[in-house]
Amino acid sequence: MKLCVIGTGYVGLVSGACFSDLGNKVTCVDIDKNKINTLNSGVIPIYEPGLEELVKKNFGQRRLTFSTDINSSIKESDIIFICVGTPNKKKSNMADLKYVYNVAKLIAKNLNKYKIIVTKSTVPVSTGDIIEKIIKNKNKRKKFDVVSNPEFLREGEAIRDFISPDRVVVGTNSKKANRIMKALYLPIIKKESRFFSSSRRGAELIKYASNAFLATKISFINELANLCEKAEVNIKDISSGMGLDQRIGERFLRAGPAYGGSCFPKDTRALVNTGDKYNVNLSIVKSVIKSNENRKNILLKRVHKIIGKNIRNKKIIFLGVTFKPGTDDMREASSLKMIPYLSKNGAYINYTDPSGPKKILDKIKNVKFHKSVTACCKNADLIIIHTEWNEYKQLNFKKMVINKKFKIYDLRNIYSLNKVKKDNIDYYSIGR
Repeated sequence: MKLCVIGTGYVGLVSGACFSDLGNKVTCVDIDKNKINTLNSGVIPIYEPGLEELVKKNFGQRRLTFSTDINSSIKESDIIFICVGTPNKKKSNMADLKYVYNVAKLIAKNLNKYKIIVTKSTVPVSTGDIIEKIIKNKNKRKKFDVVSNPEFLREGEAIRDFISPDRVVVGTNSKKANRIMKALYLPIIKKESRFFSSSRRGAELIKYASNAFLATKISFINELANLCEKAEVNIKDISSGMGLDQRIGERFLRAGPAYGGSCFPKDTRALVNTGDKYNVNLSIVKSVIKSNENRKNILLKRVHKIIGKNIRNKKIIFLGVTFKPGTDDMREASSLKMIPYLSKNGAYINYTDPSGPKKILDKIKNVKFHKSVTACCKNADLIIIHTEWNEYKQLNFKKMVINKKFKIYDLRNIYSLNKVKKDNIDYYSIGR
């Protein structure tokens, strides 16, 4: 099939590369000329394991192309995927859909035969209805179907999640569109149950509901970790014991920092906004958002408990600054709240991260990136393990750090309590 993927951000680039690897002819389109030139020169603008190899392979075999010519790309395609950003508006929790609607107008202008228009961008309930109206108003002659096909890609695991999905959700009342979409996904649907059909509005809400529920699990276990610290209980025992119940499951029951990234923060806020629109009080989701914001403050209070109220001239090390391993995504990471606060209060911050230095941290006073973990930790007073990259799981801190009175604050519970006690390390973790 001939596919047009509009938007070469995380979702668009991963989806385009994977669809081309399944044998489809895919054109990824973006209005950003620099990004398209970069992709055409073989440079991948995001950090995602396996993506560079996949793009280069299919680009070389001419199944995957990159273009700024959105008009021709729409005309030549059978299926159009809308993969543009839907961030929260600056002054509200509402999803900003201007990019989605701009694409809909361009599609209407270039509709030359029957096409399936697919929203992969995360959009509120009824967005597909508005897209349909926009296209019908501008192009009443040509037939088309608007379909919701939300993505469920985890950053750092996106290629695997696309090729071996838990489920493929397609929302449409059109039998023709549903049949074509099922044929498109047939190579990766190993079980019939993995292809789930629903109404368009149903598919739109499934995405938000899924993210809000996972965010709830994270906030829930983080609050329990606070209780465990007071009650002298190991949070790992609680999460493991709960996770054995198949109705609950162990995934996303790991205590740590606040959730971050491109999905959970904005999607929970947008879902609350949708509830308000329909005059429904989503009180649980509201509590999750509040709990998650408070989580960052709790972590900072614990830092003061560990090294004292006065942190001026203290050398504080961050091992990892991204919101999770396997990605360079800094969006709403706890480090973005912690590092500015610590710097403002006079601390010196060194950080390291396998995904490289971060421009957003360059603006903060007394913050320095180190490529080497050893050089980063050398003069530490406090080492904060922020992101559970594999590179940080087997470190010999005693050999790396000159200061014999250094302390470790492990936000990911990477290290065994018995091991650090045996090594005589002043160690603090979450809920243990």
